[in-house]
This record gives sequence, structure tokens and C-alpha cells, in this order.
Amino acid sequence: MLISCGEKPASTEEAEPQQIDRLALLGNREIAKNKHIVLVSGDEEYRSEEVLPELARILSDQHGFDCTVLFAQEADKPGFINPNHLHNIPGLEELEKADLMILFTRFRELPDEQMEYFQSYLMAGKPVLGLRTATHAFHVKDSASKWLHWGNFFQEEGSSWNGGFGKVVLGENWYSHHGHHKHQSTRGVIAEGAEMHPIARGLKLVDIWGPTDVYGVRLSDDESVTPILLGTVLEREGEFDENDPFFGLKPSDAVPATVNPATKDPYNPNEPMMPIAWTKTYQLPGGETGTSFTSTIGSSTDFMSEGVRRLLVNATYFLMDMEVPQEAQMGLSPDYNPSAYSFQDDEHWVNKNLQVSDYWEPEEASEE
Repeated sequence: MLISCGEKPASTEEAEPQQIDRLALLGNREIAKNKHIVLVSGDEEYRSEEVLPELARILSDQHGFDCTVLFAQEADKPGFINPNHLHNIPGLEELEKADLMILFTRFRELPDEQMEYFQSYLMAGKPVLGLRTATHAFHVKDSASKWLHWGNFFQEEGSSWNGGFGKVVLGENWYSHHGHHKHQSTRGVIAEGAEMHPIARGLKLVDIWGPTDVYGVRLSDDESVTPILLGTVLEREGEFDENDPFFGLKPSDAVPATVNPATKDPYNPNEPMMPIAWTKTYQLPGGETGTSFTSTIGSSTDFMSEGVRRLLVNATYFLMDMEVPQEAQMGLSPDYNPSAYSFQDDEHWVNKNLQVSDYWEPEEASEE
């Protein structure tokens, strides 16, 4: 694997981390047919800045794809990752040469020149893989903005943009937590009729688990939407533990939820079960037709599940019209240690001092 991060220095001594604003992983182009994937992070809660570099490493190291990972950064602090900053994701021009966009942002309000890259990509009908908060990827507050209709809360009956980006491109925008946040986990179940779908290939149901709760999804008769997985809401086996990245939830949790942990009232969130992964055919007004895949499971801690990783790798191949492997490789890096999903204040990110260059591995780098 060849690694670079923007303007890569000749040595670590010469490195200027503040100038490195993106992570580029160069794979085996012969194996991957020269495909380039752009992964766009930028959410305040589910640690997209952790999971997307790890997903990129899997796709590059083990599958040969060229991958570029982009991060939320303040304009005057390039190279320093700040997921709380909603207004800047440098490097979006990489979408001009992308074969797939993997999007994991939340309520971003970006400048015109950056939004234009999303617009051009989607007008061309190129494939999109949306993770978790991508259903509410944008939140445009400026009523005079030319991108107002992209916002999660855009409502205009009869408009082709009713429901904003999430509804138009992915099939759903932000709606609700269906399971109880941090108190109930999710087990994936292959949807009826999707057993032979390429994205479901090789999935072992026991492995499709995540500590994030199920999102509410409004079931529709949209014929362009194909559910792949449904999410079973599970009770917690043990006690809540705020210091555990999984909050005390365990992959061995197996009992479907019957009691609301907040109210202690009986309820059945599994009737009906919500889709947690689906495909959709999308088309922007005046644009080409494209395909999207959405998974509402996919936080940095969800990614510890082999089934979740396989789901996303399979979807990557499917969206680029490539044969999905029977048993795709998806081993984690030895040092992958995800943080618990949660919101953090600005001081946290100042103290954490997370830099794009932290994901660069000089010992593996090459000038080739």
C-alpha cells in the first residue's frame, strides 16, 4: 500500500501536519481496476473521523482500491480535525475523479464551492454509500442559500426536493431513534427477499451487531428502495457503563426489547422492524440516474462487528458494478481502538489535537 496525505513531506522531520488536509491510500490498481473511492467524514457523534480511515485501509490494503479520506477542519487550522466545525471539508474536489462516494456527515452547512462538488457528482448519477447520519448529512439554516433544499428539514409538498438530500438521494432523512439511545443495541436480520442479494453475500447474522440503536425509518411504497437488512432492537444483558465504549452492551445480547428503558413501559419496537440497510435508485432533477446504499449501522464501535464490515465492503463492490467476493477480507488494524459514540465540546477537540497526519504511517510510505 502506498500512502500520502496531501503534500507528503520527504521525511517525518520535515512534516508540517497543519498542511496535510486529507488522507490518500493508494491500493493495487491492477486488482481494483483503478477504482478511486472518496470517503467524506464530518459528524459530531458517531466518530466518522475514526471509522472512515479504518474502512479506507481495509478497502485499500485488502481490496486494492485507491481511497481518499476527507475530514471536517477549520479553514484557518488545516490538518487539525474538528468534527464540531460544520462549515468546511477540504478536498471535495476529489469527487471529480471518484468512482464511489462514501458519506458519513451530519448537519453540515458548507460553502457554495464545496457544495458544487456534491452537486456535480450526484448530477452525474454516480454511486453513493451513506452511513448512519448521512440521512441528515446537511442542515442549511440560511434561508437565502441556494442549497436550502438540500437541508434535512426542507419541506415543500410537490417539490422534487421535498425531504432534502436524505430523502431524495438515500430514501430517508432524519426521523427518530427507534431503539433507546445507549441502552439498546441492534442485531441485523436479512430482509425477506434479500437473501440472494449480492450485498448480503457471506453475511453471518450473529456477526451483524452494533451498540448503536436502530433509527426510525418511515416505511414507504417507493419501488426504487430495496431493504437488505432489518434491525432487531435488543435488550441489554448487563448494566449501563458510561466508561465502556459499548456502554455495557454486548455482542452476546440476544433478547428482543420488550420494555422501554426510559419509561419502564412495555413496548415492542420490533413490530414492525425498521430497515437498517437498503439500496435506492436516485435521480436529481435534470440529472442522470444513480444508485445509493444506506446503512444506519456503522459507527466506529459498530465497525468492530465483522458482519458490519462485510456489509459495507460488499456494498462498495455492488455500487461500483463489481463482482462481490464470496468471502471478502476485512481484518481490522491491530491499533484500531474506537471511541464511544457521543457528543464532545470544542475544548475536547482542542485537547485531543487529532491531526490528519496521525493517520499517516511514514514507515509504509513511498514516493512512487
